[in-house]
Amino acid sequence: MPKASAEFLGSFFLLNAIVGSGIMATQLTDDVALQLLINALSTVLMLSVLISAFQNASGAHFNPIVTIYEFIKKDIELKQFIFFLLAQFSGAIVGTISANLMFNSSLSQISSNDRFNSGSFMGEILATFGLIMVISLKASKASILVPAWIGSAYFFTSSTSFANPAVTIGRIFTDSFAGIAVSSALPFIAAQLIGLSLLLLIGNRFIKDRSNERN
Repeated sequence: MPKASAEFLGSFFLLNAIVGSGIMATQLTDDVALQLLINALSTVLMLSVLISAFQNASGAHFNPIVTIYEFIKKDIELKQFIFFLLAQFSGAIVGTISANLMFNSSLSQISSNDRFNSGSFMGEILATFGLIMVISLKASKASILVPAWIGSAYFFTSSTSFANPAVTIGRIFTDSFAGIAVSSALPFIAAQLIGLSLLLLIGNRFIKDRSNERN
């Protein structure tokens, strides 16, 4: 299925960028702020490239939250919804393992990086809410606005803005700078789903009204 293949490749390369740049950053410097900046810059640039490259092929979701949102809006059918989720999660996991191997790390890794606290939970809710808000308002400019949102949220949210269940699951499989422990991953995904739910409950009507005014 060509659309699912695009979602797999996009998720694969996105995790290559997130995990690979995190490993590279820790090899280049001990400055944590600079490490985060390198990681964010690589992620933002890769997102822009991938969305531009695959937007016409699959819509360039690379994110189960986006796919769930599109399914709720009835913009994609159930079969495509299932294939997209499978492609995103598998692409993210394979992309993480690939990044580990590129940097001569062990193939089999589970992160010990505990990231969960009440602040990061709130950060993930906000990051996900904002991401879907941006997509809802200006989907045609996603290749610019989505990377811009994620890049900004890297620094203004305490969670560093995962905002993506596939990315969250993928990052379990690297015990490096970008990794996330299993015990933290599940609360992060819960926060992401809450962020989407809040957008649907309180933000969607406003977004539609504003979009209609501008059109």
